[in-house]
Amino acid sequence: MPESRWAKATGGTHGADYAARFEALAASGMDMHGEATLCAALAPPGSRVLDAGCGTGRVAIRLSELGYHCVGVDCDESMLNVARGASSGVEWLAADLAELGDLGTPFDLIVAAGNVIPLLAAGTEAAVIQALAARLEPTGVFVAGFGLDAAHLPIPEPPFTIHEYDAWCAAAGFQVVERFSTWSREPWDDRGYAVTVCRLSG
Repeated sequence: MPESRWAKATGGTHGADYAARFEALAASGMDMHGEATLCAALAPPGSRVLDAGCGTGRVAIRLSELGYHCVGVDCDESMLNVARGASSGVEWLAADLAELGDLGTPFDLIVAAGNVIPLLAAGTEAAVIQALAARLEPTGVFVAGFGLDAAHLPIPEPPFTIHEYDAWCAAAGFQVVERFSTWSREPWDDRGYAVTVCRLSG
């Protein structure tokens, strides 16, 4: 497997630092649960959720607290170590999203937050979206949020456009049903960040 953009940028050792940054933001009064709040509006409690590229587990842990059955997958062990220490209520798996194995029962909702898609290995984006579509219930929802410019990404240049992303989703059988500029559902205005909600078109 080619090295992911995340691994190239961080060396796979930033778990503790990443968690500390979000702890500081939470201590300042910032709402750290916008992603989970949107997910909760898209699927009822009790739903099976895959947090794809879960990092330190912030989204999956919050959804688990709200009554969702969550699985978190990430390829960065330093991030997963933080997640495992923070919650035993989520199933944490080390895996590359382009090489997902059997995850059991299909999911009602799959979320990819925190710039997961732009930080994949170059050239694997379409395959990852295909793999996620294959693990979703026919009536399920896929939601992803990521930056579209350098101001919203931890890498110097955006690796693809929103139009390319939409094409990958369409090829995987997804239909875009909603798009926002933030996880708090501000209207889409191409300001440099996109949160896209998809359903399987069949």
